[in-house]
Amino acid sequence: MAYHNPVLLKESVDGLNIQPSGIYVDVTFGGGGHSREILKRLGPQGKLFAFDQDQDALANKIEDERFALINENFRFIKRFLRFYNVKKVDGILGDFGVSSHQFDVAERGFSTRFESNLDMRMNQNSTLSAFDVVNNYEEKELQAVLFNYGELRSAPKIARTIISARKEGEIVTSERLKEILHPFLPVGREHKVLAQVYQAIRIEVNQEIEVLKEFLLQTETLLNPGGRISLISYHSLEDRLVKRYIRSGMFEGEPEKDFYGNISVPFQKVGKMIVPSSEEIKENNRARSARLRIAERIAE
Repeated sequence: MAYHNPVLLKESVDGLNIQPSGIYVDVTFGGGGHSREILKRLGPQGKLFAFDQDQDALANKIEDERFALINENFRFIKRFLRFYNVKKVDGILGDFGVSSHQFDVAERGFSTRFESNLDMRMNQNSTLSAFDVVNNYEEKELQAVLFNYGELRSAPKIARTIISARKEGEIVTSERLKEILHPFLPVGREHKVLAQVYQAIRIEVNQEIEVLKEFLLQTETLLNPGGRISLISYHSLEDRLVKRYIRSGMFEGEPEKDFYGNISVPFQKVGKMIVPSSEEIKENNRARSARLRIAERIAE
């Protein structure tokens, strides 16, 4: 199966500061590129667990006694690691982008390039699909999805137009959705606006923001002191959450200060945000929006 070259491969795995006998987790296995690099750096006593909710990713399973692939959403990371009697780990890597495989298989419905049924489910067993969001959400719900997750100023008008079009019949395919959206696709910016709409619907279908928050909150108690998180985001909504959590251990507000004005936070950032080189972007255009942040668990 065609999976993209892993983005920021060396930088993200370097960021874990791998100990040969440590326990590590790749929460977004996909084609297995990051996992293979981690295994190269582990000794015989090391262990790597990987998560992927997409059935297609199982075809890429690595045959290595140090490796286990868990076919689940990484929002359940602690629950499923307990099955392996693992309560603490030394590093966690996450690459939150949609895989090239998911984009390139037309029937999955992730790409604006193909005509397909509206789907966008990363977990193909999930009950909520893009079809449900587009055809069944109330106007205010649809407006909120488009505004919050697509950052579209025209969200109210787009939602109203979709609701109106639904009265003529169900919106089943991506081509039909594009027809409806045509008045909102200015010449020269069609692909950008369409990508924002697709992003918004995809995030809602897969509950990506809630999943990321639930995952991040578990990393604090899951990581050993000195353990690292190495996280790659692809849009500002994700990156803001990761940045804020690393800085304060919270998504909103500010951490409380003690009597002396000090704050207690679970992580300290390691280095600055890393972006792909121009050479990597040339080889893999989908790397262009990647942002890597690394942080280390502070000893309590």
